[in-house]
Order: sequence, then structure tokens, then C-alpha cells
Amino acid sequence: MSSSADSITEARESPRPGVSSRIGTGVCAVVLALATLVTGYVVLTAFMVEPDGPWDRQAVTNSHVAAGVGLAFCSVMALLTWVFVKAEWLRRWWYAVPAVPALAALLRLTLLGPDL
Repeated sequence: MSSSADSITEARESPRPGVSSRIGTGVCAVVLALATLVTGYVVLTAFMVEPDGPWDRQAVTNSHVAAGVGLAFCSVMALLTWVFVKAEWLRRWWYAVPAVPALAALLRLTLLGPDL
């Protein structure tokens, strides 16, 4: 009789298994949201830089550097997303979050790059 009373007491004292999972999901979502804001700002900066004329090679270089840094941030975000999905804190659709700014940065480096 006492063993069943002990198991009932333990069941009441232990937190629900879903609570830690929800906290992990929330923390991971906040981390990726902040990383997305930073990456989006860097990629947006790459799109905002336009050369003033045919002599302004520095603007083209700055645009390429910003797009490259944005791609590096997207790589870090993709690795973080992979870890979070592997730990089952996030679902697989979160892989789209780093893919969108990565696509924008790649477009800026290739097809939509500034011309002199």
C-alpha cells in the first residue's frame, strides 16, 4: 500500500513532461528570431548599398561583404536550427527560417549585385 502512495506522491511532485519541452521550444524560437533579425538587417544593408557612379568600387565591395556576412550568419542559423530540430524542440519547417535570408544574400551576390 505504501508503494502506491509513494508513486502518487512522486507523480504529483514531478513537473509535466511537456513543460520543459515548451520552455525549450520557446528559448529556441527566441534565439532563432533574434538571429533572423540580425541576419535580416545585414542582408538588407547589402541591398541598400548602391554605387554612386562607375568610380565607386567601395560600395560594390561593401555590398558583397554584407551579403557574405549574411550568408555566414545564415550558415550559423542553419546549424542552430539543425541542433534544435534534432533535439525535437522545433519542427522541420524551421529550416525555412535561415533559408529565406540565405536566398536573398545569394541573389544579391549573383543576379542582383550592384554594377559599376
